[in-house]
Amino acid sequence: MTEPKKLEIPYLSELDAERDYNRIINILEEKAPRRTIESVNWADEFPYHPLTTFTIAHSKTEIFIDFFVRCNYLRAVNFENQSPVSEDSCVEFFVEPTGELPYWNFEFNCIGTVNASYRCERRNPTRLTDEQLARIERYPSCGVRPFRELEGLFTWNLLVAIPLDMLGLSYEGKPIRMRGNFYKCASAASQPHFLSWSPIVSEHPDFHRPEYFGELILL
Repeated sequence: MTEPKKLEIPYLSELDAERDYNRIINILEEKAPRRTIESVNWADEFPYHPLTTFTIAHSKTEIFIDFFVRCNYLRAVNFENQSPVSEDSCVEFFVEPTGELPYWNFEFNCIGTVNASYRCERRNPTRLTDEQLARIERYPSCGVRPFRELEGLFTWNLLVAIPLDMLGLSYEGKPIRMRGNFYKCASAASQPHFLSWSPIVSEHPDFHRPEYFGELILL
């Protein structure tokens, strides 16, 4: 089995009361290390590798992730909650908050449409309600209007803020050990791709593989 990765997620007190998304992005850029989603796990069939990075940190109440992507195709057809955003230009965060099952999947296309649930396996998810999804803040640089696939050279970012209590967590100033992975995909794009932060070993593209999650530590 491929050695899982480890990621320390800093606590940044500046984020506790900050609600301006541009300022949040600047804080993350200045004080949180940038990571790369670069494992091309199915290179023979899906070799395309758009540049994808993220910065991540947390406040007392939320996890903040700022994804950045540079790609040749941009697609955002899905605009309703719980629609198949993985078909579009999509970034994802899967996490086991307690370090064991169940795990949560948070999937976002480039206009911030979200598909999220928790589960113990790919089948039989418990999907989040519209009220729960509304608590996940999303700030997409592409705007929020859907569009069909565009060809060219594009850069975009998506800032998301996920409440810790949604994951059943409460930060008390002590490290919290979790497990998880970060992904980039676009299954219905002209250049379909499936990238991960922590490598996955499987015959076909499959992000629902918690055995390959890396270690995540909220400091």
